Amino acid sequence: MIIKKGSFVIEGLDNVQINIGKIVEPGQESIIEGPTPRPEIISLRNWDYRILDRYHPVYTPTSDTCDYCTYGKCNLTGNKEGACGIDLESQSAREALKTAIMGAACHSAHGRHLLNYLIRKYGEDHPIDVGPSNLKAPLTETIMGLQPKTIGDFLPVLEYVEEQLTQLTASINTGQEGAAMDFESKALHAGMLDLLGMEVADIIQISCLNMPRAEEDTPMAEIGMGILDSKKPVVICVGHNIAAPAYILDCMDRDGLFDKIEIAGLCCTAHDMTRYNKTAKIIGSMSKELKYIRSGIPDVLVTDEQCVRADILKEAKKLFIPVIATNEKIMYGLPDRSNDPVDAIVDDLVSGKQAGALILDLEKVGELIPKLAMKIGPIRKARGITALPDDVEFNKLVSKCTKCLQCTRDCPQSLPISDAMAAAVAGDLSKFEILHDKCVGCGRCDYSCPVDIPVLNVIEKASQRVIREEKGKVRIGRGQIGDPEIREEGRNLVLGTTPGVLAFVGCGNYPDGTKDIYDVVEEMLQRSYIIISSGCAAMDLGMYKDKEGKTLYERYPGRFIKGNLLNTGSCVSNAHIAATTIKVASIFAGRKTKGNWEEIADYVLNRVGAAGVAWGAYSQKAFAIATGCNRLGIPVVAGPHGTKYRRAFIGKPYRKDEWNVLDARDGSTINVEPAPEHLMITAETKEEMMPLLAKLCFRPSDNSLGRAIKLTHYIELSEKYMKKMPDDWHTYVRSEADLPVAKREQLMKLLEEKGWKIDWEKKKITEGPLRKVDVSFQPTNVPRLCKEAKK
Repeated sequence: MIIKKGSFVIEGLDNVQINIGKIVEPGQESIIEGPTPRPEIISLRNWDYRILDRYHPVYTPTSDTCDYCTYGKCNLTGNKEGACGIDLESQSAREALKTAIMGAACHSAHGRHLLNYLIRKYGEDHPIDVGPSNLKAPLTETIMGLQPKTIGDFLPVLEYVEEQLTQLTASINTGQEGAAMDFESKALHAGMLDLLGMEVADIIQISCLNMPRAEEDTPMAEIGMGILDSKKPVVICVGHNIAAPAYILDCMDRDGLFDKIEIAGLCCTAHDMTRYNKTAKIIGSMSKELKYIRSGIPDVLVTDEQCVRADILKEAKKLFIPVIATNEKIMYGLPDRSNDPVDAIVDDLVSGKQAGALILDLEKVGELIPKLAMKIGPIRKARGITALPDDVEFNKLVSKCTKCLQCTRDCPQSLPISDAMAAAVAGDLSKFEILHDKCVGCGRCDYSCPVDIPVLNVIEKASQRVIREEKGKVRIGRGQIGDPEIREEGRNLVLGTTPGVLAFVGCGNYPDGTKDIYDVVEEMLQRSYIIISSGCAAMDLGMYKDKEGKTLYERYPGRFIKGNLLNTGSCVSNAHIAATTIKVASIFAGRKTKGNWEEIADYVLNRVGAAGVAWGAYSQKAFAIATGCNRLGIPVVAGPHGTKYRRAFIGKPYRKDEWNVLDARDGSTINVEPAPEHLMITAETKEEMMPLLAKLCFRPSDNSLGRAIKLTHYIELSEKYMKKMPDDWHTYVRSEADLPVAKREQLMKLLEEKGWKIDWEKKKITEGPLRKVDVSFQPTNVPRLCKEAKK
């Protein structure tokens, strides 16, 4: 056992104090291992450059000026440089780095808050327990070169993350970095740090709060705007940090209040509430926040951190809903009542003397919220407080619409609001009901209307029927994927016989409503892809039902095998998705993980058919997650709103020399097909996305059976949704064995038309492919991994 703290007395030295911190046992100092443990900014730069030399950063800047310093505003158009010497390409890359840093800081600060809180409550020696896994913290081992055993072992991990983020932030300052490639290398570093911070946050809360530990069959949680009994007092927790809601749930459980008070969450706090106590419920993603507040249903709002609207207090005050802020990152100017008696706080809030309170004593939050809800709930219910118009007012409001279309112009979704207004005048609410799902709840339309129609309130009033029916099921977040599952499925992934792992993550900023993501996932599940989800995307997948009334989670099991649907949990649970690819490299291929990011990422890029989807990407956090996955060799597709991140990593298949890899057997150079073709790219529609996802799962290591399976899906999805054969399907053919059996002869004829030579008697391709199939081929982009180099 490791002695971490202790004291002793030496006789005769009564006035001498000796303090002992952490004691390292013999041999333990060698735990930190690998080529790049605790990588600095420079450590993985060569790997980043290898990525960036193939997947070129492409920028679509929102502005061609820079106003970072008081020399500016500087015009950077036409290859001009700013006063500090920076050009538009480097400025765009600097913006990408800044965005990645912001996202990584959010998740790592979340982890820091949780770690400090959990250490105070459980002690540094509390053991890590994530379920059946020898590789308990894959990202920590791969990045840090150490194997944590207790939650206290994560202290140096977060210290490392924080120090690196400080160094990266410094490089943004005027007069620092000037090269776009190095800005991007730093952005990739920030993305990697983001994955690490998320892993810390989720592992410690799983270990201390008894959340599911790699459980494939977790219970179902209710989700939707129509699931709560609004006749009871309603408590809604908003944000991402479980610390405060856990105390509320404990107090409600202790006092037997679950049948008297409804408690639910918005955004990722909701996920973790259900992981902590299955009695909790989920309203939905951030896009539901303003809608649900204006409904008047919540009687108390509790905020923590991340993805909380900046105007919650303002909106809640209008409806006499007290707001309790529980985290220093979001305080709304509220008075700090952390040291005041609970009853005094309740009295001031119920009387309306104060609109809310900042309470950082989480035990006090737990005691206060149920009392406050029980007192203020009946008062609010009796008054029938809501922002939504009644029937008479609704008819007046829709009749006021002048069809100026200003609301549509300002809407991020360009929704046809005036058409719905006109239909409502005639008594048809169906168009508003359609808009309810597609609306992201930003409220921008309210400020656009020249005749002061509260457009969002009108949409929600018209949609009451569908809101009442908005009830789904989500499988509670499972945490990690366990080692036994990786052993079962890893071989199929690397050889390609399981067509791929698709991770659906990110926010609810969908281009055409939540139904899109449901449709894509259902299609891919039917094609035997493994689907892993987390965060808002995981919530939205549970919102739709088939003809038999079952959601996707009820139809598809949660084990890590082809054709299954997994929910890892909240936003910080994203880390387990990236970690799964590390586990495949370690468990299936025997690759060493400790301090060995470059080799693991090289293996993932060339051999693990995985791709991420951030269809509703909204925040800086989503960008950081995607960038971290990119550094690990995982391509990511964002929805059309993803273009607003202003940077993509695009491959150029026509530049053949950029698709050279080394054969690790002898160090020879092999020109391979563009697999994966891109590292970060956007798609405009779900129809465009589906064949793109299939293509991004191609890997140079696919065997012929695996390649035939992947090619089948690529061709069929393109024909089904794009109404044509993909232009480049032949690029992925290495021999006739790669061709789908059912279409082999037809495809060989098409290849012949392209100039390929076919021996029709033997049904073989004799000339045309870029390269031949070699089942023992060991593709790598890292020269030191070649056997000749090792010699």
